[in-house]
Amino acid sequence: MRSFIRNTIAFCFLALASACLVAALGSSAREKEGLTCSSLEVTVLDSLENNFVCASDIRRYLDTESGGYIGKKLTSIDLVEMERIIDGKSAVLKSEAYITKDGTLNIAVTQRKPMVRFQKPDGGFYADREGYIFPLQGNYTAYVPVVDGAIPVNVSGSYKGKAGSEKEQKWINDMIGLISYMEESGIWSGNIVQITVRGNGDLVLIPRQGKEKFLFGGPDNLEDKFSRMEKYYTGIVPAKGEGYYSTVNVKYNGQIVCRK
Repeated sequence: MRSFIRNTIAFCFLALASACLVAALGSSAREKEGLTCSSLEVTVLDSLENNFVCASDIRRYLDTESGGYIGKKLTSIDLVEMERIIDGKSAVLKSEAYITKDGTLNIAVTQRKPMVRFQKPDGGFYADREGYIFPLQGNYTAYVPVVDGAIPVNVSGSYKGKAGSEKEQKWINDMIGLISYMEESGIWSGNIVQITVRGNGDLVLIPRQGKEKFLFGGPDNLEDKFSRMEKYYTGIVPAKGEGYYSTVNVKYNGQIVCRK
């Protein structure tokens, strides 16, 4: 009998709690239904790293493409559409849209981080660490390594996305691997100031100091090639002096071919 009474009391308590919760949710929904968007707050989370977009850019995108938001009921604002508009911009990696209780539409933006800039005679483009291509930005230039010359990737100046063919994308990825290796070495990223692609695909690495140009071949066998470049500086330069050679070829396995 006591067990029955306890179960009955517990059931009644749960039923009352559920009714209160439903009432609270209904009240909250009705309250939200009457609220309108009062302001826009934009945060560019990585503004200290890049300045491809700023808060005023995001506001302009939404003002132009969203159909308006200030004064609209919160329930009528499509947050997914807001994110779609912003994420469609080439320099934006991702965005998050949400509304706070005071009626503020909040937009948090993360920009794409370029790894390298490819400069062609008719224009250029950036690529991030994942090999995603996006256009150069007119309002800001990122301080990243520049690769110029006969770049074997055919994209327009406004293109964004992966390269058009597997061969082109592999080359992009290999070049990113080269840049990453130089960065992680702690030596070469500061000492190599230019990388030029020849018509036959060979890379020419130009150091910050000295007259030498390093004929590197393709972006492969990185550890071995950079090891031979280091041996050039530690073994050959002390013996011959700086600037004695103009070209140092480390393209072929196990060889350092120097030419005046």
